[in-house]
Amino acid sequence: MQSASASRPAEQWRAGRALEPLTRPLPRETAVGLSLDGRPHTVLMATPEDVEDLARGFVVTEAIAAPGDIASVTIKEEERGLLVDVRFHPGALASKARPRNLEGRSSCGLCGVQRLADVVRPLPTLGQGGRIAHAVIPKALARLEAEQALGRLTRATHAAALFDADGTLVVVREDVGRHNALDKLAGAMIAAGHDAAAGFIVVTSRCSFEMVEKAVRIGCPILVAVSAPTELAITKAHEANLTLVALARADGHAVFAGAERLFEMEPA
Repeated sequence: MQSASASRPAEQWRAGRALEPLTRPLPRETAVGLSLDGRPHTVLMATPEDVEDLARGFVVTEAIAAPGDIASVTIKEEERGLLVDVRFHPGALASKARPRNLEGRSSCGLCGVQRLADVVRPLPTLGQGGRIAHAVIPKALARLEAEQALGRLTRATHAAALFDADGTLVVVREDVGRHNALDKLAGAMIAAGHDAAAGFIVVTSRCSFEMVEKAVRIGCPILVAVSAPTELAITKAHEANLTLVALARADGHAVFAGAERLFEMEPA
């Protein structure tokens, strides 16, 4: 299997100085052909690491099947990329998949979707889930920054992580694509049996409605994003009873939906 990063030569320009040679670590971006029960479904452009997590998470966050419907995931390395086949238990036919006819680019969560009706679909309504203190969010951000090994090396990837209610990191995944990173996280959570309802998810990207959709389908009641949300993301968060926190920084954040799940920590 390919490594997640590679190095390439470049030239460094700085004002008032001569050009200098530079070797820059870069994240790999590989075509991942995803099949469902042997039938080609889509091609994702992703970092070739934790690909089984990516496939499991994609199946769940795209509402193709439930976690328990997945029987196996097989990965085959080809000259032009990776072929991943997700097999389902008998009777768990993957019939709800949105039809696609294009590759899924690393920056796009809906590439190749053919019908408008398949884009913004109804979401389940989340239960109450847990609550977290406002002060836990900057703590989680600091921990996530420290755990982004590929991002620190390349400065070119996104991360998605699950934290428990007190801000302890549970699992983190990275990818060149923000949707891929969240799908990888979902797959890792499914494989390990983590309870999404007991904690919160942090993503290092902007928060489009697809990110809200994926968080809801994972069953996580609180989503924290480093960048701003779109209007549709906020609307869908309200509809699904998701707490949406965005513009998260070390010194504060904004709560756009579900503020009742956040509380002020009492002084010690």
